[in-house]
Amino acid sequence: QAFFCLLLCVPWGSSCPPSCQCTERAGAKAVLCSSRHLEEIPKDIPRDAVFLKLDANSITRIPSNAFRHLSRLEELDLSRNAIEKIDRAAFKGVAAGLRTLDLSSNRIRSIPKEALLALNAKLRLANNPWHCECALQEVLWEARLDPDSVQDITCHTAPRQEYVGKPLLQVLDAGVNFCSVRQRTMDVAMFITMFGWFTMVIVYVICYVRHNREDACKHGDHLKSLPSTQGHAE
Repeated sequence: QAFFCLLLCVPWGSSCPPSCQCTERAGAKAVLCSSRHLEEIPKDIPRDAVFLKLDANSITRIPSNAFRHLSRLEELDLSRNAIEKIDRAAFKGVAAGLRTLDLSSNRIRSIPKEALLALNAKLRLANNPWHCECALQEVLWEARLDPDSVQDITCHTAPRQEYVGKPLLQVLDAGVNFCSVRQRTMDVAMFITMFGWFTMVIVYVICYVRHNREDACKHGDHLKSLPSTQGHAE
């Protein structure tokens, strides 16, 4: 009976993952999972965690709803991992309360803007092999980036070679607009598609007219070859 009473008395979510260390900081729970050789985000992080450090591990992906149960989470450190993919709903459930999010020093080339623009947290995105494109530009313009790390968001790849190796902010300050480039590309593609359809319609009309003309000529020749009514009468 004492054992079952103990189970009932222990609040759910208060246990600590075996690979982590849980401590109290000014009355707030901190879950420390740094340098634990983790390859994915632990499933049993306490629900009352306020600070969560997952830095210096081997995590490669942040799946949807990875932190949804952590409604009290304020600081999340995912720096120095091997993160390559971040799902659109990766931070769903923590967007309102999260104050800082560190994704620096990973392998992130691109990120769905929906994953970050819903956050009010201060973001650190430095030292990733970014592909400079419209989505990243929108994140830079609309998200709350840590001003101390903005200059370290550099273009690892880009539509033009001259942008490679330069800070994204510097490229944008020079007047480059990746979103307008994408829009122009879409406009050109749409124009080519419409021109193709228009050409097909013209060709079809020409073929239709020629075919009808040939049928009319054949029909006329056939009528000429028939004996006339006057000849039969004589």
